[in-house]
Amino acid sequence: MSKRCGLRRSGSVALALAGAAAAALPLVAAPSAAADEAAPRAKAQVLSCTTDSDGWTGRADCTNNTGSVVAFRVVVVCGWWPDQYGAWRTLDPGRSGTSSATCGGGTGVGSVSWQEG
Repeated sequence: MSKRCGLRRSGSVALALAGAAAAALPLVAAPSAAADEAAPRAKAQVLSCTTDSDGWTGRADCTNNTGSVVAFRVVVVCGWWPDQYGAWRTLDPGRSGTSSATCGGGTGVGSVSWQEG
């Protein structure tokens, strides 16, 4: 009988430790998720951009929403061809501009985005 009591005690201790470890996991992950969500919101307020493509050329049309000068360029992901980057454009506060780049081969434009700098 003493063996059964010993097993039950060690089993309940193991369950208690496992429960405590599981309860601590969400606390560790929560700040990371909140930080990831906050970054796009902050960045979205700097430039308002729309992107489009005709299949070979990608364009980013952006407006500077800040009170300071901002630079950007288009980033075009090309299928089976090196990615292409447009010329840097500098926008004064409240101004708009366009940056474009063309895929020189492969299967054409896969996606279009922009990079701030």
